[in-house]
Amino acid sequence: MPVKIGPPYTVRGSTYVPAADPGYDMLGYASWYGSESGNRTANGEQFRAKWVTGAHVSLPLPSYVEVTALDTGRTILVRINDRGPFAGRGRIIDLSRGAAEQLGIRAQGHAAVRVRIVDPPEKDREKLRKGKAAPERPRVPERILTNLRAQLQASVP
Repeated sequence: MPVKIGPPYTVRGSTYVPAADPGYDMLGYASWYGSESGNRTANGEQFRAKWVTGAHVSLPLPSYVEVTALDTGRTILVRINDRGPFAGRGRIIDLSRGAAEQLGIRAQGHAAVRVRIVDPPEKDREKLRKGKAAPERPRVPERILTNLRAQLQASVP
């Protein structure tokens, strides 16, 4: 599937401008969604809640990101194929139920995360395109997590 940047769009009075951002690396919060199964994603695919996918307001579709849970250091690879989240409150990514389960945040509903754009091997991309989880990435060491948590805390008004 070709990568699409897409035109600017407006949701609930806020305008979003999709753009390629090869250095994207953000701290914020993730939530998850899963009841929309069967609907179409922003890039025209059928949404499947069990797949490891996500929604982002501006990254090209599809994009691949590493999502790290700041409480555990657990890191997974997620394929971005939809737009969102539009709820604010520091949320930078919406995860499918499958992604939330793999990351270990489904029970919490939302979690502090680091989202970083990556260029994974084709075998990992293919797994995600077929609905399978890519192998979990190495866990982030506790000393780095402590630093990331402090950065996130300092950025919250």
